[in-house]
Amino acid sequence: MSLINAENVTFEYIRRDKDGAVEGINRAVDEVSITLEKGDFIAILGHNGSGKSTLAKHFNALLHPLEGTVYVNGYDTRDEGHLWDIRQTVGMVFQNPDNQIIGTVVEEDVAFGPENMGIKSREIWERVVRSLKSVDMYEFRKDSPQRLSGGQKQRVAIAGVLAMQPQCIVLDEPTAMLDPQGRREIIDAVTELNRKEGITVILITHYMEEVLNANKVFVMDKGRIVMQGTPRQIFKHADELKEIGLTVPSAALFAGELRKRGIEIPDGILTTEELVKEICRSLRII
Repeated sequence: MSLINAENVTFEYIRRDKDGAVEGINRAVDEVSITLEKGDFIAILGHNGSGKSTLAKHFNALLHPLEGTVYVNGYDTRDEGHLWDIRQTVGMVFQNPDNQIIGTVVEEDVAFGPENMGIKSREIWERVVRSLKSVDMYEFRKDSPQRLSGGQKQRVAIAGVLAMQPQCIVLDEPTAMLDPQGRREIIDAVTELNRKEGITVILITHYMEEVLNANKVFVMDKGRIVMQGTPRQIFKHADELKEIGLTVPSAALFAGELRKRGIEIPDGILTTEELVKEICRSLRII
């Protein structure tokens, strides 16, 4: 059984005037079907307004489809009787960690979720220690979150979700408010969780370099999935991505320019290391 299965999901936002009359309707998700398996690292790409964040909120029943169905571990997300099961299965991490961190001490904040779940005290603190270590924040456990950097706060927010032991974490633009160093910290931490802990990861982003470790990428535009495949398959389509307001990783872009100038560089280049190796090979340096 798939961990998450969305079937022909449609969702609309309705705009109303001050009197409550409908001014307009925006179809944010338009007949999207997607299946996610346990252990996947999935990335969903799209420009602002493409529908990717709206779709993500369906995965733990923050939103319900207008049409279609979303199943999480076999539970229909419309079934209020299984809402707790669904939200224990899929945890959410949002753009701004300050909106998720409520404790005045790091370890107390991470303990908040398990406490609300009624977990016994001893197990709570075992989970806190394990979760903070998994995102390399254990040494900051006694600190105030307000003294941390943006990247560190986001790792604490991730630890807080991990302490509730979900099978899947949905990260909705988790690096949007961070500097490049902070973005690298978060993506590295998430990648390690996927590889070492087997946590299913769904990463919502518009930063191309962040999806290189995903095993599958979905590209959204105007509420629909317009491409899907591995990162190498997706980033071969630089022109199509550009048409919908996206770009490709800088190494892939540079490789494409070199090919246009007659240098033999293969398709599918994603990283600077791969690019340098192929340039050297083409120039017979190695």
